[in-house]
Amino acid sequence: MDNSMNDKKSYLMIISGLLAAGLTVGAQAQDGFSEALSKAVSEGTAKVDFRYRFENVDDDAFAKDANASTLRSRLTFQSGTVGGFNGLLEFDNVTYVGSDDFNSTENGKVDRPVVADPKGTEVNQAWVKYGTENLSGIYGRQRILHGSQRFVGGVAWRQNEQTYDGLRAQWGEASNLHLDYAYVYNINRVFGPDDSAAQPANWKGNNHLARLDWKLGDNHTLSGFIYALEIDERGAWSPNKSVNNSTDTYGVDYSGNLGPVAVKAAYATQSDAGDSDLDYDADYYMLEGAMSSAGISGKLGYEVLGADNGVGFKTPLATAHKFQGWADKFLTAPGDGIEDLYLGVTGNLGPVKLGAFYHDFSAEDSSEDFGTEWDLVGTWPISKQFSTQLKYANFSSDSDRYSDAQKVWVTLQLKL
Repeated sequence: MDNSMNDKKSYLMIISGLLAAGLTVGAQAQDGFSEALSKAVSEGTAKVDFRYRFENVDDDAFAKDANASTLRSRLTFQSGTVGGFNGLLEFDNVTYVGSDDFNSTENGKVDRPVVADPKGTEVNQAWVKYGTENLSGIYGRQRILHGSQRFVGGVAWRQNEQTYDGLRAQWGEASNLHLDYAYVYNINRVFGPDDSAAQPANWKGNNHLARLDWKLGDNHTLSGFIYALEIDERGAWSPNKSVNNSTDTYGVDYSGNLGPVAVKAAYATQSDAGDSDLDYDADYYMLEGAMSSAGISGKLGYEVLGADNGVGFKTPLATAHKFQGWADKFLTAPGDGIEDLYLGVTGNLGPVKLGAFYHDFSAEDSSEDFGTEWDLVGTWPISKQFSTQLKYANFSSDSDRYSDAQKVWVTLQLKL
């Protein structure tokens, strides 16, 4: 029996048992368990989400293009709240529509560029939550998104979302403070649901994710975070695909308005941790300013991932596609670090949301130029249920280490 089938059975048992326990507690204030169960079902919701995507990758490092035609189907059940308890169960299926002329990381087509959307079915989320006005706790497989997702995210751009197995507690005052802590013992990566020769589908270990957000008035927020990752070694893969992603990261970020300028700034320091065989200390920092006028917004930013002893600053849990260009040439920082000077413009043309972005990449430890990139996107929300998106990335290399690449995406999404 494969991993995905085991996951489905085990999480169905967990969610059923925990939700039943929660409903029993909540039912003490009701006429009985059956009434509580009826309320949980009658006030619950069921949703269906289909996302089709065609992705073409033309990379000069490969003689053949990648052409990926995939459909992500999602079914989500969420209960009503009884006695402070509620639960959620969500299934995802990724299937190929037509031929798989791309390297999905599990189909063995290494003569084509990677499009990391392997086929399969798994439990995407399965959790029970208890909440009061200022405090909540959630246990199970869940979505965890911190801030901009630069360090902890869901990689929801890919068809198989990254989710986390563990216990999460959140406390917050409506006025100014919010504390978020999670203990995560398993990370369900985008390369799942099953292991492949290229990548492990899961990272097990002892991981602590903590973030404190402090609102300083109406227009300023200061946040501090600690991410202590201790990822277990997976012997079938190189350490860089498992245990060497064990890191301790401490940082702060700021977002707010200084007059007409929206400002974002962040700093973090990182070192190796756990059983990693690396030895390094590296820094991260970024600064961005943005302004809007007459429906058009522009931003200018500078982001640096440093390096030490030939190891670049690591962001193994990030939604990395959001940063440093959509061509995904820098999902991991090179051993001499990376600097990204970028600018972007967004606006609307009727109902269509448009965006154009430019990046200039170079090494942080040397003067080497890595290349430049243009990214373009148009999103048309045709209705509340149906949307389309056309997206393009063009990376032009200035270094022998990287190849020129172009990517085109066409996405159709239906939510019911």
